[in-house]
Amino acid sequence: MTQFHSTRHIATLGALFTLSGAAALIYQVLWVRELGLLFGSTAQAAALTIAIFFTGIALGGWLFGRVAGRLARPLRVFGLVEIGVAATALGHFLVSDTYFTLYPALYAMVGGVPLLETALKASVAATILLPSAILMGGTLPLMGQHVIRARDSLGRMGSALYALNTAGGAMGALAAGFFLPMWLGFSGAYLLAVGFDLFVGLAAVMIARRALPMVSAEKSARAPIPARLWVIAFASGFATLAVEVIWTRAFAQVLQNSVYTYALVLTVFLAALSLGAALANVLGRMALRPEVVLTGLLLASCAVIAATPHLFHHLTGGLGYLGGRADFAGYVWEVGRVAVLTMLIPGTILGAVLPYLLRLMEGDTAPGAVLGRLIAVNTTGAILGALAGGFGVLPLVGAWKGLWLMGAIYAVLVLVLWQPSDGWGARLTRFAALAGAVILLAGQPGLQATRLNAGEEFLAFREGPSAHVAVVERGEAKFIRVNNFYTLGGSGALVPERNQTMIPLLTHPDPREVFFLGMGTGISAGAGLFANPDRVTVCELLPDVIDFARDWFGPYVNGLFTDPRVTIHPEDGRQCLARATATYDMIIADLFTPWRAGVGNVYTVEHYALAASRLNPGGAYVQWMPLYQVSRREFEIIANTMAQAFPEVTLWRGDLYPERSILALVGRNEAAPLDPATLAAQWRAMTGSDAPDAVLIDRALKFYAGNAASGLFADAPINTDDWPLIEYLAPRTHRAVIAGRANWLTGQARDQLYADLFASLPPQDDPHLAQLDDAQRDLPRAGAVYAEWRGLRARNDLRAGALWQDFIALTPPHARNPDSPAGQVATGGMAFGDATN
Repeated sequence: MTQFHSTRHIATLGALFTLSGAAALIYQVLWVRELGLLFGSTAQAAALTIAIFFTGIALGGWLFGRVAGRLARPLRVFGLVEIGVAATALGHFLVSDTYFTLYPALYAMVGGVPLLETALKASVAATILLPSAILMGGTLPLMGQHVIRARDSLGRMGSALYALNTAGGAMGALAAGFFLPMWLGFSGAYLLAVGFDLFVGLAAVMIARRALPMVSAEKSARAPIPARLWVIAFASGFATLAVEVIWTRAFAQVLQNSVYTYALVLTVFLAALSLGAALANVLGRMALRPEVVLTGLLLASCAVIAATPHLFHHLTGGLGYLGGRADFAGYVWEVGRVAVLTMLIPGTILGAVLPYLLRLMEGDTAPGAVLGRLIAVNTTGAILGALAGGFGVLPLVGAWKGLWLMGAIYAVLVLVLWQPSDGWGARLTRFAALAGAVILLAGQPGLQATRLNAGEEFLAFREGPSAHVAVVERGEAKFIRVNNFYTLGGSGALVPERNQTMIPLLTHPDPREVFFLGMGTGISAGAGLFANPDRVTVCELLPDVIDFARDWFGPYVNGLFTDPRVTIHPEDGRQCLARATATYDMIIADLFTPWRAGVGNVYTVEHYALAASRLNPGGAYVQWMPLYQVSRREFEIIANTMAQAFPEVTLWRGDLYPERSILALVGRNEAAPLDPATLAAQWRAMTGSDAPDAVLIDRALKFYAGNAASGLFADAPINTDDWPLIEYLAPRTHRAVIAGRANWLTGQARDQLYADLFASLPPQDDPHLAQLDDAQRDLPRAGAVYAEWRGLRARNDLRAGALWQDFIALTPPHARNPDSPAGQVATGGMAFGDATN
């Protein structure tokens, strides 16, 4: 037996090809994130990145497939191509920093013209991705040309290679999503993938040196491949990627939507495609008529896709949140279980279609040419399917009907495969397929797209390109809900949401330019108009949220959508700041759920440095923190990270609630003492209050919570774009809290944080309070005591009485009422002092 056909040789090449697939998916995951930082974490930016990457794969398959059959040593060229992938991937480090520096200026040149903006993003992405992606696309035809030595082995060997490479991709996606960024950082993970490709390339070149030049065993003329097979290859790529997009959206309705859950869903999908290729390999060895087998795969694909909406509803209990009280490991197991039950069998059948086509294409003397063209055609369909699934199918017909449409495509492909002239069996098969397609096209799955709780009803609902977005009414309160479980805010919390803007504005003497990072209902952003600024800029990630806020929350947003001073951008907030040429007196970042994928980008030192560069002298960046969604560890990481970018970081309470509180980290480029006269002037300007200055100052000071200059957070690690600690720690903490193994900063944990802040830097020694008198310096502590008293009282703790006496001793009579600026200009929602949460 020659070296080329030895089991050891084939196994070695299979292992190398598996490792190549792992590297490719590590690149893809990291590229999507890296370009998300540049373009923004929007559905459009992610789709553009994937489309450019797949375009490179298709081009590479086509180009290298055309030359593979003429190569004497295709394995050597494969090795050189892998080395080329490593080299061009390293070029990412050379060009990415340049693009991050130049992109705002380039964007300013085309700003306001959507087509030019998209062209700019596509050009940048193409420069970074295409060289490596084109070379990646050439690996399958080159490896196939080397290992496939007989006409009748194209289906068997080609499907085996496809299975191994895709299995490697699944392992790479899992590693990139779960482990590598925390172990190595994103740069280290990227370099590991480069190392994988370099190793594969050098090993292939070394093996090729010991091999004799390739001589084709068969010289007969090429048999033409029927056009209908190429149609099936294209359409199956289209439908498979559209199905993946829709499945991913379906899972977003029942998961925490962290980096882990997205990686797990992707891993299961890729594993299913790998098993599909393995299934095609087994079927290709059977003495069955290939057209009959392919018909079975197409009809089975139609059936299993059509069944998944009802299966998913059943497995999730009607779109219920998965995981119960499980800790992180148990949660991952449960998500994996549902993902496997939902996707593994359907994905395996879908994944068998493409590699089984190779069985019907046997007969060409250049297997590399067939593989290359097949990859090009299928990947082109995949590009269009991914785009159509996210931007066409979901908005137009929704997820469940969209799956039925994709099932109908597979039924129609049976009509493409068989002609009426093929006999009665073919006619009956065509009739059955046509009937299935008509049923799926005309029918409706009859399933809800999202979940309502008792006492709730929909006012509006939209399945958009980025998320499911709904306006829900409960009693007299309206609120916006995203992806089934994520509430952005609502009219029932009018006062506290306005305080998110009005409390920080108390500290600035003349806020003329105000920027809001995140909008939600628009209540907080609208409160900025109480300060009578010259300009308000708002960036909200989800366009559908903007539409619904405009349509349903007009009475609560203080003219936000009609005031000519306001500009609202449907864009990622970090991206808005990066491309901005203006500077601001105050930048207010909304409350964000820390464990959600992409949110960690606004908690990194790079983002805070960017924000610092966009502030006017005396300006402030305000980072609101939901203490009911972070542990002490995550809070300290974010606080210390922010302190790296701002010389001064002070902390301000957004409420005095007994349990679920919010806290603002307020960063400034210049450390300066708080001016009490500013507090009174701004309170009066925003509310029209006629109370004396002393009363307004004392009311405002109860919100002050401390100064990060105490060094309390100095030992916490720094959250960076390269080491995204929050994005990887917060989801684990989320599950640990649910399982009862950790605590949020609520109740006693919050009270302890307040106590530690004052113990590390007492108000009497706080330089930020240098202009206050002794009595005024007691009021920040009084605010903390009041909040703790309310918590103890709610828990019927006997210590509450003593704390109330402490509050009385610290607070003059005129400051004992729990007043807030928003409480004086609004009614409705939870009042500052009367909230019971």
